[in-house]
Amino acid sequence: MKKFINAVDKVEDQMIQGMVKAYPQYVRKLDCGNVVVRSHKKEGKVALISGGGSGHEPAHGGYVGEGMLDAAVAGAVFTSPTPDQVLEGIKAVATDAGVLMVIKNYTGDVMNFEMAADMARDEGIKVAQVVVNDDVAVKDSLYTVGRRGVAGTVFVHKIAGALAETGADLEAVQAVAQKVIDNVRTMGAAIAPCTVPAAGKPGFELGEDEMEVGIGIHGEPGTHREPLKTADEIVDMLLAQILADLDFAGSEVAVMINSAGATPLMELFILNNRVADVLAEKGVKVYKTLVGEFMTSIEMAGFSISLLKLDSQLKELLDAKADTPGFRA
Repeated sequence: MKKFINAVDKVEDQMIQGMVKAYPQYVRKLDCGNVVVRSHKKEGKVALISGGGSGHEPAHGGYVGEGMLDAAVAGAVFTSPTPDQVLEGIKAVATDAGVLMVIKNYTGDVMNFEMAADMARDEGIKVAQVVVNDDVAVKDSLYTVGRRGVAGTVFVHKIAGALAETGADLEAVQAVAQKVIDNVRTMGAAIAPCTVPAAGKPGFELGEDEMEVGIGIHGEPGTHREPLKTADEIVDMLLAQILADLDFAGSEVAVMINSAGATPLMELFILNNRVADVLAEKGVKVYKTLVGEFMTSIEMAGFSISLLKLDSQLKELLDAKADTPGFRA
C-alpha cells in the first residue's frame, strides 16, 4: 500500500485538521472528535447536519458553509460516525428553528443518526431527518436495507441548505430535501478498486479487462461484472437504468458527473459528452451540469451519473449562493 499518510490510526484526525487549517474562514473542528461546523454559527434558521464515513471527500466536511451544511460528522474510513459524535454536532449548530439531518441510506448511518436525534430531543432540540436513497443499481446491499445513498446527496445538501438560508421553517426544509430525494437518481461503475488505509489492500479485485457495474461508494458489489466497454457504451448502460426508474421525459434536469476519486477530468468530460447527447435525443433538457469530485471513494477509478428532475423551485435553490470549501455557486 502506497499512500501519503503518517499513520493508519491518524488518517481521519489529521485529514480534518488539515481541512480546518486550509479553510478556517469556513470551518472549525469541535473538541469531541472529527466533527466540523461553520466558523460562524448561523442563528435563527434551520441548521443542516450530515456525515458518514471518511473517504468520500469533499463530502461531507467540504460542504459546510453558507448555503449548504452547518455541520458534518466524519467516522473512520467507510465507517459510520458514532451517536455521540452526531449529538455533539447537533448541539453545536442547533437553533430554535431546529436541525435537519441528511442521512445516506446505510444501516449504521441511519441507526446512529437516529439515536443522536433521540438524545437531542431529550435535551429539547427540534430534529427532523431525511434519508437519501438515490442509487438505482441495487435494492439491498451489504450495508443497506433498500437503496444506497450516493452522490445525489450533494444535491440535497445544496437545495435544502439554500432554503434554510431563507429562514424557512423545519417542515419546509425537510419537505424540499425529500422533494430532491424523490426526484434524483444515480448509478455508477468502476474499473479499479480503492484501498482503505486500515485494511492495507484493495477492497476488491478486477481484471485488467473488467468493470463493476452499479458499484457502491464503499466498493460494495454492483449489479454485475463484465468486460470493459467504451465510455459511450457504459454511459448508455447506466442512463438506461436511470431513465427507466423515473420519468424524465420532457423535463429539465441537473446532471452530476462524479469522479470516484481516481477518474480524471479528461475522462469525466468524455463521459459527459455522451450523457448530454443521449439526454438531448430523449428530449430531456439539461439545465445545469456539474463535473468533478463530489462524493468520492478514496482513490477508486470509477464514476457515477446523477440526474435531478427540476421544477422552478428546485432551479432557484440550485442556483442560490453557496460558499463552502467543496462547492461554490
